[in-house]
Amino acid sequence: MAAPFYLYLCKKVKPKFKFFIPAIIWFFVIIYLLVMPGDDIPSAPFFDLIYFDKWVHAGIFGLEVILVCAPFFKTPYASLSLFVKIAVGVTCYGVIMEFVQKLTPDRDFDVWDMVADAFGAFIACILVNMYYKKFKAKQQKVI
Repeated sequence: MAAPFYLYLCKKVKPKFKFFIPAIIWFFVIIYLLVMPGDDIPSAPFFDLIYFDKWVHAGIFGLEVILVCAPFFKTPYASLSLFVKIAVGVTCYGVIMEFVQKLTPDRDFDVWDMVADAFGAFIACILVNMYYKKFKAKQQKVI
């Protein structure tokens, strides 16, 4: 009986802007990292062997998904469909940034970077959803 009452009280709760500040900061860090001239990026033969660039793309866009999804955890808006929408939005951002890189000196347009961006975003989406289910179960035990 307490759970529906709790959900009724939470219906009007939206994430506060301050909880999105880390995601906004990371958004601009991504822009900086992706438009940085290619000469400023360190290189080593080892990085080519492990596809380091692709892992970096997956990581930075995956982190963006996590930072955007996290503020929704304590609201009734959190759901897999919301997390997927966020991942799609972040993937679109990655695609746009790849076209921006095309205009940046010593940087290349690479379709595989877009694939890595999408991979990172959707892996993060899956992880966020798994964590949210555990978070939600823990919250229901408290009530």
